[in-house]
Amino acid sequence: MGLMIFVCVLLCVLASAPTSNGWGPEGHYMVCKIAESYLTSNARKAVRELLPKDAIDLASVCSWPDEIRKQQKWSTMLHFVNTPGVCNFDYNRDCHSNGVKDFCVVAAIKNYTEQLETYQHSPTYNLTEALMFLAHFVGDIHQPLHCGFAADYGGNIIPVNWYDVKTNLHRVWDDNMVQKKMNDSFYGDLITMAKELKMEIDSQDYYAQKVNEWKACGNDGFACAKKFASESIELACALAYQDVHPDCTLGDYYFTTRISTVEERIMQAAIRLASLLNKIFSNIKEGSSPKISQILRSVSKSVDK
Repeated sequence: MGLMIFVCVLLCVLASAPTSNGWGPEGHYMVCKIAESYLTSNARKAVRELLPKDAIDLASVCSWPDEIRKQQKWSTMLHFVNTPGVCNFDYNRDCHSNGVKDFCVVAAIKNYTEQLETYQHSPTYNLTEALMFLAHFVGDIHQPLHCGFAADYGGNIIPVNWYDVKTNLHRVWDDNMVQKKMNDSFYGDLITMAKELKMEIDSQDYYAQKVNEWKACGNDGFACAKKFASESIELACALAYQDVHPDCTLGDYYFTTRISTVEERIMQAAIRLASLLNKIFSNIKEGSSPKISQILRSVSKSVDK
């Protein structure tokens, strides 16, 4: 749908439900940092052209859609999709906001993919924002509780204790497990953790076959996004919600039996984001990239913070 219609309808249907930020900044940074290393020369050139002028790389602005949610409230409902308490995803049933169709993270990935596909023409969209939204939402959809149950807002209103800290189930998956792994295994160094995950992807043993499968679903933004959502709700049921009840304490057992899934979802998101961007920018011809004035790269000041 057109961007203006897309935005205007969203403004009309925003709900006041509690929300969370998808992967925390650490998770989103790793998704985009790893993805950048697998971009083709065409995709790397296009991404560099579209980034905000002060951005270091795509990873440095991968959390921008979370940073601007208070200013751009219309985007809030695009970070997730929930099911009516069942462990399968159905686009027609689940992708809506208060009954208005096509408002969820799956539709958002489709929308921003189509916007970026205008790159070689004279774009009428803000392709800088489209790139940052797409990169972020591909990360979000791989967080299992971004396709959780509508009744508990993807775990946002399930209070739990993460060891001795009061939080909620959604935040455990957004932030707490990633941060614990980073602190326990990498001395709190995010860059080292990202490098380690990339090394696992590049290894020729356990992940070799898996990576080929992940790449296979990174070419069609819409079809693949539906697959990603289906994977997430299945994982939410099998792992995120399993053994959890309000005010329970989640500790070593929960962490050690889930952290490998958290890491794998970050790696999957990275490979699939790279594959999608490579496909979008695969047919760029020499000298065909748009002028900066056509890209409409103006974005919220929060990008540069």
